[in-house]
Amino acid sequence: MIYSAEVQHMCSVAKGAYHGPAPIPEEGKWVQVKEIKDVSGFTHGIGWCAPQQGCCKLTLNVKEGIIEEALVETLGCSGMTHSAAMASEILIGKTLLEALNTDLVCDAINTAMRELFLQIVYGRSQSAFSEDGLAVGASLEDLGKGLRSQVGTMFATKAKGPRYLEMAEGYVTRIALDENDLITGYEFINLGKMMDFIKKGDDANVAMEKAKGSYGRFAGAAKYIDPRHE
Repeated sequence: MIYSAEVQHMCSVAKGAYHGPAPIPEEGKWVQVKEIKDVSGFTHGIGWCAPQQGCCKLTLNVKEGIIEEALVETLGCSGMTHSAAMASEILIGKTLLEALNTDLVCDAINTAMRELFLQIVYGRSQSAFSEDGLAVGASLEDLGKGLRSQVGTMFATKAKGPRYLEMAEGYVTRIALDENDLITGYEFINLGKMMDFIKKGDDANVAMEKAKGSYGRFAGAAKYIDPRHE
């Protein structure tokens, strides 16, 4: 340690009482975080790239400073999906500090990592008051059956109105309209369930029919349209 001449010639003054850092909530406990291994938590966060052409939703499960689980979901440019694939390999097993200072390939994923770091180290995690936190694998529960991201995709024009393309339930195949051409419901295919049926041996057309569902006042509508072609 090198001290300036001014500091070397100062007299010593005793330091007062030290109470340590303020405790933060972590997995049902109050913890004074002094080292990175003191940090645990499960949380979600989002990030975006500099030109704001895409975004990443990142979910991390951290136990004693180590990232044990990572769910990387991206929306935007096609390259982001490949970046997510690499980030999923990079993140696991790293400490929070290592991950924060590692290039996660896509700027949106890097930004998400920064935002999650802030949440976790300040005790704002989803599992802050859950005893022992959440089990590794908890992020898959957000995806539900079929393990697909929940995506909403809508398109609309002033001239022709809205088109529902994808909802949380799945890929929208038909939109129901009433006699005034107002949307009253929609039909969808849960692609995760459909692929499960096909893997079990169902014919693709049979699997598609089994994976279909509807929402709202779909039955008995005045008119049905294909949102992609009508």
